[in-house]
Amino acid sequence: MNIAIALKKIDVFVYRAPIKEPIVTSFGSIPARVAVLIRAEDKDGAHGWGEVWANFPPSGAESKARLIETIVAPAALGRTYASPAAAWIDLTHRMRRNAIQSAEPGPFAACIAGIDVALWDLVARRAGVPLWRARGRTDKPAPLQAYASNLNPKGAPEYVAACRERGYRAFKLKVAFDLASDLENVRRISDGLRDGERFMIDANQGWDLTTARPAVAAFSHYPLQWIEEPICADDPPEHWAELAMLSRVPIAGGENIMGFAAFDAAITAGHLGVIQPDICKWGGLSGCLPVAQRAVRAGLRYCPHWLNSGIGLLAAAHLLAVAGGGGLLEHDAMENPLQSVLAQPFPPLADGCFALPDAPGLGVEPDVAGARRHLVSHSEVSAK
Repeated sequence: MNIAIALKKIDVFVYRAPIKEPIVTSFGSIPARVAVLIRAEDKDGAHGWGEVWANFPPSGAESKARLIETIVAPAALGRTYASPAAAWIDLTHRMRRNAIQSAEPGPFAACIAGIDVALWDLVARRAGVPLWRARGRTDKPAPLQAYASNLNPKGAPEYVAACRERGYRAFKLKVAFDLASDLENVRRISDGLRDGERFMIDANQGWDLTTARPAVAAFSHYPLQWIEEPICADDPPEHWAELAMLSRVPIAGGENIMGFAAFDAAITAGHLGVIQPDICKWGGLSGCLPVAQRAVRAGLRYCPHWLNSGIGLLAAAHLLAVAGGGGLLEHDAMENPLQSVLAQPFPPLADGCFALPDAPGLGVEPDVAGARRHLVSHSEVSAK
């Protein structure tokens, strides 16, 4: 399969959709759903779609779009790359000084990750094969087990019941607000779990070591699959190690880790039982697949992090199908007007599972016309 790319044009779309109930986390609330999509096109007119992590803060979406328009896309266009991975390596290298100078390594990494996803979608579409096949898997993946994510704490048991009716068989609740109410939510949901259902919690880095110690010990009495990001991602390894020893439930993390060295250190240290890189926040498919494979070889569960539109979800699903290891797919269960319209035809859940499409590339295409009412901006950058 030819995976060389001569980039001719990059389009950047910013979408924003209001929601009735804000998404509540321990670090703040999200009053609207936003998405930054990338459409990459080669010199022969083949195209692919990618997504840039932009769910918090919602105001950061336009900033990332401007980074792509003014700095990242002009650096990529007009070049011929041997592969999407070569493009990701080159852009990461050439944007290094820009990221340091602007004090924005995260936004630059997310922009490059989104371009990487678009390029992999492009080469798979051009070859007429699903992305999972373009990334090395030969047999058709079985439907992936998905879990309902983003569940707000207020009315949590009712959210779980509603998600069950929508086809979910696993659920993840946000915690790190008030320990007593968090424990009551976890108790009620745990008591109502049915055979085969799974349950996780996510603190979103909401505790420090002092408050995390009693929290993980208390939550360990419940049938949880994991406790996610109990403390800040950049806390010392010894803090994470201590919590891993105090908890009878595996500790999860990775969405806020960037770089091969940092992931290698986290995997080698052994304090994470579940590794969760975010494909559109750092690495794209080129960076996150080696991380996922390394984690699976080390005996960890690889469960990709993703909460935004359907483009990123499909990219994470393809990557999970290639990496294997029996991990779960994070599936945004809260109100999200951008999830399905930007990834058509959007695969439905069936008995808690998400089946990858057989169509080339990601297998979906944004309904640009249907999403027009949510469009904030669209810009086009072409090779000179």
